[in-house]
Amino acid sequence: MSTMLSLSASYYSCSSSRFFCPFSSLFFFPRAPRIPLSRTRRNLSVVASDRENGVFRSPEIAKSFDFAAEERIYNWWESQGYFKPNFDRGSDPFVIPMPPPNVTGSLHMGHAMFVTLEDIMIRYNRMKGKPTLWLPGTDHAGIATQLVVERMLASEGIKRTEMNRDEFTKRVWQWKEKYGGTIANQIKRLGASCDWSREHFTLDEQLSQAVVEAFVRLHEKGLIYQGSYMVNWSPTLQTAVSDLEVEYSEESGFLYYIKYRVAGRSDFLTVATTRPETLFGDVALAVHPEDDRYSKYIGMMAIVPQTFGRHVPIIDNKHVDKDFGTGVLKISPGHDHDDYLLARKLGLPILNVMNKDGTLNDVTGLYSGLDRFEGRKKLWAELEETGLAVKKEPHTLRVPRSQRGGEVIEPLVSKQWFVSMEPLAEKALQAVEKRELIIVPERFEKIYNHWLSNIKDWCISRQLWWGHRIPVWYIAGKDNEEEYIVARNAKEALEKANKRYGKDVEIYQDPDVLDTWFSSALWPFSTLGWPDICAEDFKRFYPTTMLETGHDILFFWVARMVMMGIEFTGKVPFSYVYLHGLIRDSQGRKMSKTLGNVVDPLDTIKEFGTDALRFTLALGTAGQDLNLSTERLTSNKAFTNKLWNAGKFILQNLPNENDASAWEKILSYKFDNEDTVVNLPLPECWVVSKLHLLIESVTASYDKFYFGEVGRETYDFFWADFADWYIEASKGRLYHSGVGDNSVASVAQAVLLYTFENILKVLHPFMPFVTEELWQALPNRKHALIVSPWPETQLPRDTSSIKKFENLQALVRAIRNARAEYVVEPAKRISASVVANNEVIDYIAEEREVLALLSRLDLQNLEFTDSSPGNADQSVHVVAGEGLEAYLPLADMVDISAEVERLSKRLSKMQKEYDALKSKLNSPQFVKKAPEDVVLGVQEKATEAEEKINLTKKRLEFLRTNVVVSQ
Repeated sequence: MSTMLSLSASYYSCSSSRFFCPFSSLFFFPRAPRIPLSRTRRNLSVVASDRENGVFRSPEIAKSFDFAAEERIYNWWESQGYFKPNFDRGSDPFVIPMPPPNVTGSLHMGHAMFVTLEDIMIRYNRMKGKPTLWLPGTDHAGIATQLVVERMLASEGIKRTEMNRDEFTKRVWQWKEKYGGTIANQIKRLGASCDWSREHFTLDEQLSQAVVEAFVRLHEKGLIYQGSYMVNWSPTLQTAVSDLEVEYSEESGFLYYIKYRVAGRSDFLTVATTRPETLFGDVALAVHPEDDRYSKYIGMMAIVPQTFGRHVPIIDNKHVDKDFGTGVLKISPGHDHDDYLLARKLGLPILNVMNKDGTLNDVTGLYSGLDRFEGRKKLWAELEETGLAVKKEPHTLRVPRSQRGGEVIEPLVSKQWFVSMEPLAEKALQAVEKRELIIVPERFEKIYNHWLSNIKDWCISRQLWWGHRIPVWYIAGKDNEEEYIVARNAKEALEKANKRYGKDVEIYQDPDVLDTWFSSALWPFSTLGWPDICAEDFKRFYPTTMLETGHDILFFWVARMVMMGIEFTGKVPFSYVYLHGLIRDSQGRKMSKTLGNVVDPLDTIKEFGTDALRFTLALGTAGQDLNLSTERLTSNKAFTNKLWNAGKFILQNLPNENDASAWEKILSYKFDNEDTVVNLPLPECWVVSKLHLLIESVTASYDKFYFGEVGRETYDFFWADFADWYIEASKGRLYHSGVGDNSVASVAQAVLLYTFENILKVLHPFMPFVTEELWQALPNRKHALIVSPWPETQLPRDTSSIKKFENLQALVRAIRNARAEYVVEPAKRISASVVANNEVIDYIAEEREVLALLSRLDLQNLEFTDSSPGNADQSVHVVAGEGLEAYLPLADMVDISAEVERLSKRLSKMQKEYDALKSKLNSPQFVKKAPEDVVLGVQEKATEAEEKINLTKKRLEFLRTNVVVSQ
């Protein structure tokens, strides 16, 4: 009875992906012979002069893609006008207004993310034939810029307060002219194909006019008003700041327990507070109405410590937390957002105890003029002296700090300008409800709706010198809360004042500037010429198509743009909002200077190249955070090199440019024709069919904004299908009888060229630089890749050929696995008998050269049959799939005697290890005393060892039988 060893492909076969094949490293097939450069075709590109001038370099003469070429390629694109919208191929534009980075900024990974995603959208739609406009610009960043310039002046020994407004703003403009272009130049390094001829700055004259117009119109409708309300106050900058510019941090602090005497009694109520200095602004004490400890005091008065006997009422409020502190809450509406709202609801007075520079004011009496934190220390010391201090205990505080300067922000009541938001929010909510605006991913709609449904009025004034001056003028000698004029300029304001108050009236402009977000809210249409609705760009490109940004500013910027766009233009400013997540480090932590895990995009580009960085960032999912690791960047740099080497191989195996007949043959293949595709040889039909499926799939993913899917599918096709399989298979065609002089070679050349150029097209939006460089090296380029037409979809494919080639692949994998199991030398060719039914034999046998090449088989001793061969009992039996097997003569694969000796030693060692494990398990003491998970671990090891022993025994039996047969 014969003995055979079967290796089932379903158990042992390795994946076609380079990442999952444990045996792939064992097969180092000889490199195909290099074709002399004298025989390769020369550049036939329409940009030959640009290559001669050093813009492009061919893989024929460069070992790898040179990252230094990226800037040359970018400058060439821009010089050719490719970034400007072109209406020659279509009239329906695709428009993205770039989120304007701060003029003070320098490139960080957040910028790299939005640039990558927006450029992918722009490049894809440009290739689809749409006029594309990606409109760039920068934001004047009021607080950030003023802070930077103040620090610069301080280094020169100058304080802003020592200058007048005009002198200071002049210095800011000088700074902007010198450093303001830094961020734009860095964005260019990422490959951003923006129309830089349309670049805007939020303080440009035209945009400034739009801001004034918006303010005036909102005021005329009664949607802008002036009033004193609670704001976030920055004592150092002495300006109100938006919620977005306040960051909360968990910090160690104290909870101070202070006694308040109940008026007319000897009782005290103890209050716990984190900010004792605000007690001077107390207007009431509040307790929960059902708190039995304090219900008897409701309606009485309490005496505020250190205020010379000032009385405040003790009230009940159901929102008081009975379990926090002592259950008694001090109400300081001038210095706490919640207290402020409660005081307004109950009609309580509002006391402000702080100056705008963070010092205590006259309301605090003897503490007046002290810094807020110094006042806190002095007050506590005096409370201790008078016996009113109960205790001070450690407490974790949620401290509001300025995003710009890092100082502690104070809630402060201040006179400001506000926009009434409810009327604007209603229309913005309807836009999403009616699907006039689509948010990607959809789950952010709930956040958008929640915020707009609970919106508060917007404080739009800032006490700065840098920014859009509020277009309000006051009348000298009049109450500026009652008497003011809103106008588009000083001349119009004076005319209105003269008309209302007479010729001798004097006016002066409000010193405040508008919140930076006010001008940013107008960005999608102010950059296109609004309020001039007849402007050519406004008519052509508004509404825009896509707004892409981080999900963290959905409220502060996106929603405000929607509201302002509908208000001023009657249209939603964009059709889609695409929200990306944060970029985190490899451990999932937020990048911060404190943690030392900040990754600089420019350093990353130098090491890995822009294409690898972009590809890595684009593989994320909309709205989800992305962990950035060196491993991912390294892998995608290798992908760039793989593309380059594939291009090198293809160029080295194309006919000489002067071989007209060879090129005529190659160009005669029309792969958009079904007859052409189905009549191709099996490997060619397979790869072209898979390519056409890929094009259809990724086009659909591009249209749905599933960029991660595009990247992964294209990566897998290029590496696992094209590079690992078809390029290797093509070598049998190319070196069959020379290059370019036979039909076998020409079909491979045509398919290689066709497949590779379409891979470059599909990858171009992700990896623009290396794909353009490779594209320019290919023959007969009529257009630069950046403006080449996108591949057609619904191209012919032959599903039966895909299945047939997959069977061939399974057979190759099964043979490779068997070689690996028996440690066959990579270069050694072995005999084989392939067994299958006649139908399968027909197409497998037709590709015998490919099978032999990929499996390292001896072509002269490769046979195909429908039954087991005569030497089956002396062969390794491999199963590729149902109805497809192979027999590999053992004598071809291994020195049987040496292998028997090696396996015998291995079996002896395994048996000793197994016996030791069984001995442990047979010990009652071990089983009883050892933890359950340890016992289970030993049992699993014993079971695994037993399986290996049985497999090795079978293999030894098989080998020993063959030793006897051979003897």
